Amino acid sequence: MEVLPQDCIAHVLSRTSPQDACQAALISQSMKDVANSDSIWEAFLPPDYREIISRSTPPVSFESKKELFMKLTSPLLIDGGTKTISLDRTTGKKCYMLCARELDITWSDNSLYWSWKHLLQSRFAQVSELVMVCWLEISATINTRMLSANTYYGAFLVVKFANRAFGLDHLASEVLIQVGESKYEGSICLCHTKSPDRIRERSDGWMEIEIGYFHTEDADTGKEVKMRLREVKGVHLKGGLIVEGIEVRPV
Repeated sequence: MEVLPQDCIAHVLSRTSPQDACQAALISQSMKDVANSDSIWEAFLPPDYREIISRSTPPVSFESKKELFMKLTSPLLIDGGTKTISLDRTTGKKCYMLCARELDITWSDNSLYWSWKHLLQSRFAQVSELVMVCWLEISATINTRMLSANTYYGAFLVVKFANRAFGLDHLASEVLIQVGESKYEGSICLCHTKSPDRIRERSDGWMEIEIGYFHTEDADTGKEVKMRLREVKGVHLKGGLIVEGIEVRPV
């Protein structure tokens, strides 16, 4: 491969993946120079990366497109700290997380039912803790234009369970994913031991509750994705659910 012109090698590598480019850089110094070039790593960045980093506070500093890509594989706070975006290290696909303030949480503006607080374990300024309700409903929307095109995504509610948590597993909660006319509905018990495949511990110390999955189409066909978890059929009280946000990531 090294006998090929460098621009030919660069063209080939730009059509592979970030992982392939990193492996190619180990072959030789000349391959490393090509594999680390801006032309290749810009191809791995999302088309709107300039607009994305312009929404970050503080600004993102970088000396090469590879350095920028690697920085974006860790969550970057954007839009005044209300969202994070990161890139999948293997594919470069976009992952978003909406903080609790970006969600529609029924009665979250009433301190009798929900309390807002700061937790050191959260990257966001505030999380919301369920004080006590009988009607639990959490939803959010995201436009597919924000996401990577032609990609399967999963939506996950990111939470902790306070020591005082009660009533959450009395009845199964309903979950919903809706994209246009396409709809997925299911149910999940908010108890790790009862739903071990759908409630998992994350590497950041939080738990994630599987809401559902969907597929994005071409970038120019933006559609609203509705994501929801609710339990409104029971009349029993429940509390102790701490909500950090909803993460939407490639699967």
